[in-house]
Amino acid sequence: MSNVPGDFAKPTKCRCYGPLVSKGPIVAHEITRRACTDNDVVIDIKYAGICHSDIHQAREEWGPAIFPMVPGHEIAGVVVAVGKKVTKFALGQTVGVGCMVGSCGECRACLQGDEQYCANGMVGTYNSKEKYPHMAEYNDEGGGVTYGGYSKHIVCNQNFVVHIPKNLDLAAAAPLLCAGITTYSPFIHYGLRPHHKVAIMGLGGLGHMGVKLAVAMGCDVTVISRGTAKRESAFKELKAHHYLDSKNPDDMNNAKGTFDFILDTISAQHAIGNYIDLLTVDGKICIVGAPPEDLAVQAAKLIFGRKTFCGSLIGGVRETQEMLDFCGRHNITCEIEKINANQINEAYERTVKG
Repeated sequence: MSNVPGDFAKPTKCRCYGPLVSKGPIVAHEITRRACTDNDVVIDIKYAGICHSDIHQAREEWGPAIFPMVPGHEIAGVVVAVGKKVTKFALGQTVGVGCMVGSCGECRACLQGDEQYCANGMVGTYNSKEKYPHMAEYNDEGGGVTYGGYSKHIVCNQNFVVHIPKNLDLAAAAPLLCAGITTYSPFIHYGLRPHHKVAIMGLGGLGHMGVKLAVAMGCDVTVISRGTAKRESAFKELKAHHYLDSKNPDDMNNAKGTFDFILDTISAQHAIGNYIDLLTVDGKICIVGAPPEDLAVQAAKLIFGRKTFCGSLIGGVRETQEMLDFCGRHNITCEIEKINANQINEAYERTVKG
């Protein structure tokens, strides 16, 4: 069997969905995917998750973007072709592509496996350009545009493709490529241990993954959320051990000084000082949500207690594979709702409204 069967040996037309202009609706259109080169993997995309960042970029809320756009960086599918130098993947395997498809490969961050912090800038899975000379679509105009997972197939360098364990539901595994690694990475980097008391702030896409992972790591896990509407799901579906209503002054006061680690997944403005108070001595609070405005932090709240306020992005490719393997061993996937491509616009509006 040829490594590059049929039309994948040359550029191929690909049906996709995305906005043609800034703030435009998600519509069906067509792009051209590059030919499968020696180090490429061609993936027949079965599922692509909707991330809130897709909406931000489609609406140019994070700055100028490239249009037409094909969003999607939570990609799960099956290998249908590989280049002749590909050694990590074979036809028929279930695989994924996350938030990036390239990096400089030379800086300190890249060399230590943290491509997401590439000193020269990682190449996003979409709304980016293949700007490095070693990339297949590099050119003097800044590189070919990258297009994401709202499409029939994708061609990606093998170094930015990961294996998805066979025992995981493929649709429910797709968001692990963003929400999963975004929560897993800080747990590992900042030294989460089974005896730690951990709190997860917010119970959205990131929050529910943080709870599942922390529980699987053996931690004592508390969900912190406004009100009690999510209490039942925190216990029954996510298996959290405790629930803290952040609107209840007595509960918040009783929890002061009790947590070793807090993962802040809230993307709206909030009084971060109230949560720093919940940390024990040497406790850490890590922000992975992205509020649109600055958060006010009183230095004294950190100094008196030797507390750490930090942040984290996604993980590198190696760590993403580690996360997927962990999820495979513990049968962890995301809570999802399946939709058809013609429902994306409606899903965007529902996501924004929360």
